[in-house]
Amino acid sequence: SLPTFHGQPSLTRPAKACGADQSAFAGNLGSGFLAAVSSIAVLRMASSSYGRRRIVSRAVPQERVYSLADQVARFERAKKEKNERYLDINTVYDGSAFKGKTVLVVGSNKGLGLELVKLLQEEGAAVTGTCRKSTPEMEAVGMAQIITSVEVSDEASMNKMAKELRVSPDYVIFMAGYFPDIVDNLDSIQMAEAIKQIDICGLGPIRCVAALKAEGKLKGSKVVIISSQAGSTEWRFTQNKDEGGDYGHHMSRAACNIGAALMSEELKKDGVPVVMLHPGFNRTSMTAKYAHIWDIEGAVEPIDGAKRVLHEVKQISMETSGKFINCEDGLLIPW
Repeated sequence: SLPTFHGQPSLTRPAKACGADQSAFAGNLGSGFLAAVSSIAVLRMASSSYGRRRIVSRAVPQERVYSLADQVARFERAKKEKNERYLDINTVYDGSAFKGKTVLVVGSNKGLGLELVKLLQEEGAAVTGTCRKSTPEMEAVGMAQIITSVEVSDEASMNKMAKELRVSPDYVIFMAGYFPDIVDNLDSIQMAEAIKQIDICGLGPIRCVAALKAEGKLKGSKVVIISSQAGSTEWRFTQNKDEGGDYGHHMSRAACNIGAALMSEELKKDGVPVVMLHPGFNRTSMTAKYAHIWDIEGAVEPIDGAKRVLHEVKQISMETSGKFINCEDGLLIPW
């Protein structure tokens, strides 16, 4: 059997990947093996007409487990298979589960975070949004509470947020992130920016959850960390092949994932699940530097990105705790 960590095989990468379709190996034996194999041979002993026993092979479909590392191939596969869940989230989205629920969204003044609080409000949730400074767009949402002057890189600020929070939320969605538009490679080292990204994306979620726990406001909660496929080490051999770069971005998201995985273990005894979600490729200010590939890689509008996220959020349980999930297709992303 394959050694696993929260249901995700933990194997080393082989010397070669096979084929352009990343499902062949997805850059590693762990994810690629499970993602690529469409059927397995099952041996069955059966009686022949001569009274003897013979071996008969039978093809049994293998459920797809992992998403594809190659974003273009992932999008093309969805179109080829007419995957409505991927291509049009509205065909499966149902937000009624959030009616009457209390939700804390950390980082909700723009982009995907703003769309999330809008959508949750429409679904009948009691939403609390946090930000550094409120905006007219946030005020117009009609949230139950807006907590300002929140800086996720500052422990005192996060403690203050937890104290001001009026409820113990059913869901905690950590949205805050930072991805500067810079050249970050060995010829242009960006140490200060890398440390800032790690501070916000890697340590920010830990500060948030720790502050809520200290205030006794984590009981009964489900914790969602909005991470990124950029945090997958295995996928660097595909998505950053022959280039590397963006050190701060990828290291900060890998730090985010290991922190969330550890929190999922620490909070297991309290019955608090922690899940990492890659929200998919969204047409926001944070990804504007990649606007030239939005179309070929299937980037969606923030409202559709928000629906993808909530579609996964409502399925969170202790069984899914510690998993790293792609909101585009609902499949796992390898570490």
